[in-house]
Amino acid sequence: MTRIVAGSAKGRTLAVPKSGTRPTSERVREALFSRLDHMNVLNGTVVLDLYAGTGALGLEALSRGSAHATLVEKASAAARVASANVRSTGLPARVVTADARAYLAARTGEDLCGDVDLVFIDPPYDIPEADMTAVLSLLGPWIGPDALVVVERSTRAPAPTWPSFLVLEDQRTWGETVAYFAGPPLPEEDPQDDTNAPREAEASSPQAEDAQ
Repeated sequence: MTRIVAGSAKGRTLAVPKSGTRPTSERVREALFSRLDHMNVLNGTVVLDLYAGTGALGLEALSRGSAHATLVEKASAAARVASANVRSTGLPARVVTADARAYLAARTGEDLCGDVDLVFIDPPYDIPEADMTAVLSLLGPWIGPDALVVVERSTRAPAPTWPSFLVLEDQRTWGETVAYFAGPPLPEEDPQDDTNAPREAEASSPQAEDAQ
């Protein structure tokens, strides 16, 4: 049995399939979302939960203030359980029964022009590394320039291979689980803007105004 840890649906019980999924433990989920709350990335966000299983990660985000979540799960039995959890919590999510790679590949276009703000990737521990790398590389058209991608892996698994549009920002380990936090690189500053910035700042400072 697992529950929503905090937020509007706090304490709601989530159904779990008898087999075939590895739900994130409540302890790890609480630590993960404490970190996300601290990063201020939940309120009003559009969430994509890949390898969703019961939908616990996406639903937890919604309970804590995210606007909408899409839960993508390949296994039909788990997808039915996720749908039941969406109905029981009343949270604004939809469930898609699909393979994560196939789902992501359906959207093409320019990287970092998408509408997704927060992505959860919590695949089975035995996922081939080539599949993990492919899923990350297919996120480009889905996410926006301020998006955050959270990948959960076993501490025994290698670190993800990040595509050029994502850089590792942080990582945390809780027991046997390691969470990686990645986002688009910061835009390069225009050297000309840097040259003008001190002058503009000086002109607008209180001291400059007093001198005038």
